[in-house]
Amino acid sequence: MFLKCGKFKLSLTRPLIMGVLNVTPDSFSDGGKYIELNQILTRANALTAEGADVIDIGGESTRPGAAPVSLEEERRRVLPALERLAGGGVPVSIDTHKPALMREAIASGASMINDVSGFRDAGAFEAVADSGVAICIMHMQGEPRTMQQNPHYDNIISDVSGYLADRVHAAEAAGIARERIVIDPGFGFGKTLEHNLTLLRELRTFRALGCAVLAGLSHKTMLGKITGRDPAERVYASVSAAMIAVQNGAQMVRVHDVAATRDALAVLAAVGRIEN
Repeated sequence: MFLKCGKFKLSLTRPLIMGVLNVTPDSFSDGGKYIELNQILTRANALTAEGADVIDIGGESTRPGAAPVSLEEERRRVLPALERLAGGGVPVSIDTHKPALMREAIASGASMINDVSGFRDAGAFEAVADSGVAICIMHMQGEPRTMQQNPHYDNIISDVSGYLADRVHAAEAAGIARERIVIDPGFGFGKTLEHNLTLLRELRTFRALGCAVLAGLSHKTMLGKITGRDPAERVYASVSAAMIAVQNGAQMVRVHDVAATRDALAVLAAVGRIEN
């Protein structure tokens, strides 16, 4: 099995690592650290050297309570770095829900579009359909400003998988083949701690949708609730969560700590605990 990602064809015979690069002043874990272009490029090169298979650049914070940013501001944050990084040997993903920016990012060399809103904005699927880039469809209940106020599900697994199945079918109807689609159950996006833990336990269920499965747990609030640690102190918990996700069926993990995750995955593979 493989993921078609623009000019790249990524094998899913081993777990892939997506390195997080937030170019925002207000992201929950690393906001404000990578603002200037030289800072962004240095960080991207470091993530690549540590073993990232994909670099995911985000120009709008999606932490709980985050306010939206304008198209112009998001464009200003992400496009200069994308233009510099797109010619390298690692696919670059842009984390956005805005169809206009999707088109501009693809024209600037993006290999993947990662949309936390599940490509629900009008014209989102159409913006990517003819490009050949990969897409990541995530589940989110509500929107970042309100999603954690009172999350509720009749059944977290069937509700999330049903939503993702509907979005995958809509993507296919727009002309996007499943070999280009990644699905993400959206840990922390409109979920309680118990919702998140249930998703992690039952992650392999989502493999039935026939798309690559991504898990993004790195430094998230759920890990803070378990460990009592602040975001910057959640490295060990994040690596542990990534390992559990891979053992439970994730084929890609989205992480801040690429080198630590890579090493842990190497040990996991060596003892034969990764099932493809």
